Amino acid sequence: MAVATGLTIDDFEKLPADLARKHELVHGELVDVSGNTGNHNSLRDLLIELLAPYVRQRKLGKVIGEQEFNFDGNAHGPDVSFLNVKNARRFDGNRRVQPFVPELAIEIVSQNDTFEALMKKALRYRRCGTKEVWIFDIENRNAFALSERQQAILDESRMFQSDLIPGFSIRIGELLDRI
Repeated sequence: MAVATGLTIDDFEKLPADLARKHELVHGELVDVSGNTGNHNSLRDLLIELLAPYVRQRKLGKVIGEQEFNFDGNAHGPDVSFLNVKNARRFDGNRRVQPFVPELAIEIVSQNDTFEALMKKALRYRRCGTKEVWIFDIENRNAFALSERQQAILDESRMFQSDLIPGFSIRIGELLDRI
């Protein structure tokens, strides 16, 4: 549900933390994105726990959760984002919305999400320059991968892996079993 309209990224940056928290900016509207379940949060945290040290040790960039990025005037905060070395250097910890997009964005289906809304978001991410988007569906134990190389629904026997993070892989089922 939209709670404000006609906003820009600059307006979103200036909002009080209480108002901006758990919201994204979509076509000038402040949209509530709250309602994550414990399983959603556990998977997000597990992905960060697995990816962040791997990326850091190999000096590949940065992994961060719930960070907003500027997707063509829309502020979205993927559940987990990977930034390559160049964008990790550009990362400004004092900004609410980073002025670039992540190379890899991971979304986790929450109880308030619709397939249509998630696909629109994933396609916006790709159109704005995100190289790869993963959507994890805990309930159905699968993931949707969207990149230049593939558009696929992967069941729990398949691997979560990305050319952007060479050498990292985990079976989707094993990942979901750990939450």
